[in-house]
Parts: sequence; C-alpha cells; structure tokens
Amino acid sequence: MKKFLKAFVMTVCAGVLCAASTDIGISPEQRDDALRRLDNALEERNNFITARQNHIDSMTVRLSLVSPAQRRNLLMEIGRAYTSFVNDSAIAYFTLGEHEAASPDEALAFRLHKISNLPLAGLFDTAIQNYESIDPDSVPDTLKEMYYEHGRRMYSYVASFHSTYTPLAKLYNAKALDRQQHLLELLEPDSEAHKFNLGEYYFLTGEDSEARAYLSDVLHSKDSSGKYSARAAHHLSKLALKDNELDAYDYYLALSAIDDVKSATLEVIALQELGADMYRRGDIDRAHAYLSTALENAVKCGATLRMIESSRSLPIIERAHSDQLKSRSKTLMWVLGVIVLLMIGLVTMIALLYRQYMRMKLLHEGLRQANRTKEVYISQFLNLCSIYMDKLNQFCKIANRKISTGKVDDLYRMTKSGKFVDEQSREFYEVFDNAFLHLYPDFVSEVNKLLRDDSKIVLKDGELLNTELRILAFTRLGIEDSTRIAQVLNYSLNTIYAYRNRLKARATDRTNFEANVMKIASED
Repeated sequence: MKKFLKAFVMTVCAGVLCAASTDIGISPEQRDDALRRLDNALEERNNFITARQNHIDSMTVRLSLVSPAQRRNLLMEIGRAYTSFVNDSAIAYFTLGEHEAASPDEALAFRLHKISNLPLAGLFDTAIQNYESIDPDSVPDTLKEMYYEHGRRMYSYVASFHSTYTPLAKLYNAKALDRQQHLLELLEPDSEAHKFNLGEYYFLTGEDSEARAYLSDVLHSKDSSGKYSARAAHHLSKLALKDNELDAYDYYLALSAIDDVKSATLEVIALQELGADMYRRGDIDRAHAYLSTALENAVKCGATLRMIESSRSLPIIERAHSDQLKSRSKTLMWVLGVIVLLMIGLVTMIALLYRQYMRMKLLHEGLRQANRTKEVYISQFLNLCSIYMDKLNQFCKIANRKISTGKVDDLYRMTKSGKFVDEQSREFYEVFDNAFLHLYPDFVSEVNKLLRDDSKIVLKDGELLNTELRILAFTRLGIEDSTRIAQVLNYSLNTIYAYRNRLKARATDRTNFEANVMKIASED
C-alpha cells in the first residue's frame, strides 16, 4: 500500500511540474549573456582553484593535531574535497581512511567513495570488481544510500568510457539506472536529491517532459543548494539538443560550466562540449579557449577518462586554427600541424605514464612503500613533461623568429629533417625503457623464452629495449591498439603491423604468443 501511495504521489507531482513548467525557450540574448558570464568566470578560474586547494591544505595540516576519530572524519572530508579536483589524491585519502577505519561500516564508507573515483583513473575493472564484491544485503541501512549513489556514479563513468561500443554502454547504463532506482526508494520525497535523481531517471529512460520539469525545478528553485545545478543544467542541455533548440543547448552548457568553474571542479564535460559547439558555430576564439581549458582541467585532475575524451577534441582546435590561418602559406600550416601532433603525443604519454603510476601505487602495499614508488615515477613524469614543454617553447620561438624575418625556407628545412621529432622520441624511449624494466626486470629474457632458438632478440650495446620489445611492452601494459602504439613510438601503422606479424612468426606458439606475453609477471 505504501509503495502504491508513493508511486501515486510521484505521478501526481510529475503532472503538476509538467503543467507548471514555463519553459518558453531560450532567446539568443539569454544565450549570449550566459556565455559572457562563463568568460568572466574563466578569468577568475585560478582564484577558485587556489581557494579550493587552500581549503584542502587547511584540513591537511590538522590531521596530526586531532584525535583518531576526528582524523578519520578529516580524511573523509579531504577525500571528498579532492574528488573531481585531484583524482589520485582523492583515491589515496579514501584508501588511507579505509585502512584506519575503526569499524567495518566506516571502512565500507571510505571504500565506496574510492570505488566511484577509480574509473576516472582508468581502473574500470578494479572499480567493478570492488563494487560487485560487496553483498547488498550486508550493507547497513545507514550506508544504503551511499552504496547505491556511488554504484550509480561508478557505472555511469564506465558506460561513458564505452560510449563508442553500444553493447557495453547499454549494459553499464542499465546497471547505473538500476542503482538509481534503488536510490530513489531511499531518498526523502520532495528533497532536492530526490527531485534531481528522479529527473535524471526520467532523462535516462527517455521521458523528456518529466525530466525537463524536475531538472528545471532543481536548477531554478530558490531553495536549491546548488549541489546538483551543474548536472541538472548538463542534462537540460542534452534535452535541448534533442529538440534542436541550439540556443538553449549552449545556454544550459554555459550554466553547467559556470558552476564547475566556480566550484573548481576539474573533472567536467560541459566546457568541452560547449567548445565543440562554438567551433561548429564559427566562434573560433571561444572554441579554442574552452577546449584548451577543458584539456588543462583533465590533466590537472589526473582523470584519465577525461583526458582521453579531451584528447579526442584536439583535432577541433587544430581545425579551428587552420580556418583562421587559411591565408598563410602551406609551410606554416604544416608547422602548426606538427605542433598539434606533438601535443597529442604529449597528452597520450601523460595518460600512459599516469596510468602506469596509478597501477604501481595500488599494487604496492603500505603507504611508505607507495610513497617511495610515487617519488620515483613523478620525478620521471615531471622531468619528461618539463623537457617536452621546454623543447616546444624553444621550437615555437624559433618558428616565430624565422617567420617574422621571412626565413620560411629555413624553417621548412629544419622541420623537414625530422631531427626535432627524433630527439623527442629518443628521450621518451629512454624514460619509458627504464620505467618499464623497473616493473618487468626479466622482460627481455622472458620474451626470448617465447621465441624459437634461432630467433632470439639480441640487444645492441647500450640498448635497454629495441622497437620489437617496446611494441611487446605496450602489449604487456594492455595497449593492443596498433594505432595508439604507432602514435607513441612515431612509426607508421603498417610498420607496427609488420613488426607484430614478424614477432608472431618467430614464436614457438604463434597462436597464443601475445597472450603469453601478457602472462609475464612484474616485480613482486
């Protein structure tokens, strides 16, 4: 009877909201005003980020000054403050809180928060396994809401990653929707959280009118806390796009991005989508600004998932600049293309190194040992980034000087030689080889065990790895896409295919060669 009454009340409320909705569309003037407010917020972006970091630092210094119970509360607050801001720090503090928990229920609370952050680091399988290992019936009533909320969040991230593969996207979206249904049953009716989740549920199930009514209520209510404003606005943008209301689409994306900027939330998607739409509209300056900021946010946050998504938008930046520079010579456009490709390569390497670092951090037991590993790889990571950025700056200065003095032919000869790219490749190879062999010190000998006696790999003096071994190293790291390997190693796709085929031909077990490579164990 109670469930019937609840369903009846929800239905009546939905009808009232739909009937009361005053959505008369968004005018071009409203859209332009929202974009101006977003531009102003972006100018203050660093201040918002600094304020959030200062707040976190103020809590961190108190950790050693409080009681154990207060310390655990602070660990939870710090972890939440780092969520969507610096992802690896959020995971680290939730992990620490889980280890220091005074009870199983307290440990579970930290664990649930950690689980919802793991997909952003690219640890999808780890997140799913950790969450699905929890028996729902064992979750205490006090944590039920948290259990379903973080499960919904985690599955949504996983579905987003698989957005280009429909079967998996549908599977994990269905799991997210199931958790949201359970969550709705636990939330207080007429609460802000209930209205938002109900609106999101209607959005995901295609009930657009009901979704728009609830989400608009959350976004515009005078009693709103602002907690769900960014997400509500983002969903409303999707509904507007579905109805081909393009001004409303930009308007709601701008509102979502404004909330993200002011809260210093770096794990975002609205700014990236808005930048892409600015490009489609021909607003090149805004497209470049929004997309560049979205990429910078993803790198600062350390969210591998968002870095991958942002990297897909980099060609938009390149095309935008190309549209503005049509009057320039083909040589200049080629130079700009090289710079963009180098940026893509840099972002790809950052994602690979960061993922490897996170894997090492989670595998090592104990904070002290994890910290020592972290220092080594952060040093390599920062050194490589510093070298690349310095090289890029030097190259840009040389290019500008040559262009300004009319020495375009000199610039063309310099870039055509390929010396710059070769130098960067060698530096990357050195860092990658050392880092990889630190993880897999017996990798070369183990690979040779898989090859015929007459086909063993013999390294030259001074070589740690050669091209064949690096390709297999990427395979061992779970990167099987030949296109991605070709981009990172600066080879053509056909070359990568040729190397992989020759290696299989030299194996004692051709069919299972790459599977056997995956079985090579790392250092304990």
